[in-house]
Amino acid sequence: MAWDLIFWVVCFFINIALLASSFYQLLSLSDLEADHLNPFEASTRINSIVLPEFLLQGFLCISFLLTWHWFMFLFTLPIAAYHLMLYLNQKHLLDVTEIFRDLNTEKKYRFIKLAVYLLLFTVVLFS
Repeated sequence: MAWDLIFWVVCFFINIALLASSFYQLLSLSDLEADHLNPFEASTRINSIVLPEFLLQGFLCISFLLTWHWFMFLFTLPIAAYHLMLYLNQKHLLDVTEIFRDLNTEKKYRFIKLAVYLLLFTVVLFS
């Protein structure tokens, strides 16, 4: 019983970190769009937290699998698989020279991730 509580508290804090990183990336892209940041600063800020976010998401997905929480595992599996696909295709980092062309696509991707993480936060909070 106590281990289950500790597991959900750890999942809660990991989810908070994922929410914060997704919001930070979205904020950096919005600042770039409003011309408060230059492309180099925005891509450097976002690229520095992409890999830790991918690792946290993968750890969360695998921990749900290992603890037999099937619904939560199946809920986090698509975004973990998408992160793995981006990493294997070397498309996980933003390019400084192409950031303005991909700005709307990246913002939509970050909004979708934020919505998924908020839904995951709600489920983890009630678990």
